[in-house]
Amino acid sequence: MIIVGTPGDPETPLLKDTVDGSVDHKGRPAKRSTTGRWRSAYFIISVEVAERFAYYGIQANLINYLTGRLGMSMAGAAENVNTWTGAGGLLPLVGAFVADSYLGRYRTIVFASLFYILGLGLLTLSAMLPSDCQNSDQITSCSPQLQIILFFFSLYLVAVGQGGHKPCTQAFGADQFDGRNSEELKAKSSFFNWWYFGMNFGIVITYTVLGYIQENLSWGLGFGIPCIVMTAALLIFLLGTRTYRYSVKNDEKKSPFVRIGRVFIAAAKNWRTMPSSVDKGTPHHQVSQQFKRLNKALLTPDGFSQENGGQCTIDDVEEAKAVVKLFPIWATCLGYAIVLAQSSTFFTKQGVTMDRSIGWGIDIPAASLQAFIALSIVLIVPIYDRILVPTAITLTGKPSGITMLQRIGAGMFISAISMVVAALVEAKRLNTAQEYGLVDIPDAILPMSVWWLLPQYILFGVSQVFAMVGLQEFFYDQVPTELRSLGIALYLCIFGVGNFLSSLLISAIEKATDGDGHSWFSDNLNQAHLDYYYWVLAGVSAVGLSLYLYFADSYIYNKGSTL
Repeated sequence: MIIVGTPGDPETPLLKDTVDGSVDHKGRPAKRSTTGRWRSAYFIISVEVAERFAYYGIQANLINYLTGRLGMSMAGAAENVNTWTGAGGLLPLVGAFVADSYLGRYRTIVFASLFYILGLGLLTLSAMLPSDCQNSDQITSCSPQLQIILFFFSLYLVAVGQGGHKPCTQAFGADQFDGRNSEELKAKSSFFNWWYFGMNFGIVITYTVLGYIQENLSWGLGFGIPCIVMTAALLIFLLGTRTYRYSVKNDEKKSPFVRIGRVFIAAAKNWRTMPSSVDKGTPHHQVSQQFKRLNKALLTPDGFSQENGGQCTIDDVEEAKAVVKLFPIWATCLGYAIVLAQSSTFFTKQGVTMDRSIGWGIDIPAASLQAFIALSIVLIVPIYDRILVPTAITLTGKPSGITMLQRIGAGMFISAISMVVAALVEAKRLNTAQEYGLVDIPDAILPMSVWWLLPQYILFGVSQVFAMVGLQEFFYDQVPTELRSLGIALYLCIFGVGNFLSSLLISAIEKATDGDGHSWFSDNLNQAHLDYYYWVLAGVSAVGLSLYLYFADSYIYNKGSTL
């Protein structure tokens, strides 16, 4: 059975052969028959697979590199990982601004890829420099200062590259489908599912291959391979140049960021101004009544509307409202983001202490366990897209089966369950250490299989199929067309802020519990209490989900939304 809108579907000839608002690589009106759709999306998805391979090639094992090669404490390393990941999540706001206001998505992707490749090259060089760390608490006491500077400079250069890459590639890929055409509209919804499928396929390869190389062969080779892959990705992206659809930028209008900022400033200036009684015939009454205080941006200090000399237009105000109404959803998803930050930090450190033998004298690298998150996504996305969605469409009559907000809420609920499971498993791990008298031996391998961690990894993957894909589609769909890169950036910075909050939470708990010598994040994990920390996160998830459901219930979708 062929599901409409999935890769490989036959493309139905359409009567109108041009796509409104799009041009080809030569600036001519884009032809529907020769540009866009899956033929272009394949190039862009391939680039995303390679980019995620490169990014997770660093992030997956970073905590082990910091605690091992650079000799940092576990809490300090976790804070550094979260800070770097957080920066990578916030920089897309800058990338979106550059793309939507100046360069466009295509050029921003090219320049960001060059920064990415440079950062990966320098990171490889820093890993090849000699290091004499012996698990010191202060990295400067055991690593050459040049190596430390070069390492962190290259690490944040990669974050800059990701900041330009992430908000643009997905938005540019979705731009290849015309939302005003019924067939392409269905394909666009399916695109987000297959995008996430392809992305996690690259992540699976990263965890299974690079994790082993970095821990058993060479850190330099483990960082060098992502550099080579990212270079190949840029070349693949350039090969698709002739097939892409490029959004037309309205040169007569100011930058969307400037327009929205101007609305907030004008509304603040006019907060005491009342509409003039002689101005009732203007289009001011046509503005939506949601966030009515922003309507004052249409007034001048004398109370007259924009038709009589105001700076902001009705369209400007509606754009600003479209962004503002996303904030409650954005804020209530931060608890979910904090939970997701744990898989690359404490989950990995737990795995190091457990029996990782898979037979024949081979131990699975602790970081490679994260592959099961991506693997569960790769397995579940086709089931969701080909079975669950058609079934839900039949039951609900909605184009995507369930609404975007329902999908996000389901993912948040599953992530809360994963924290409960993680807390119970960690309690068993600590009991095992105590039972076998290994509490005071930090390097001991406990007689407890690492596969006990598998359920929490799988639940993470299942939650992402619902929440992450739903958030991507929601923040792309619910912003004006010219702000699509900003929409994706807002989605990404949920996880950037979430990682910063995770770092702050770790720091606060470390200070609160370290005084009596029983830190929850002790370097000796057998004396730590990650189980308490996971229960705290389960509580944070429950509160966040409750607030999310309250705001999601009253959310009004934009007209023409795919839901």
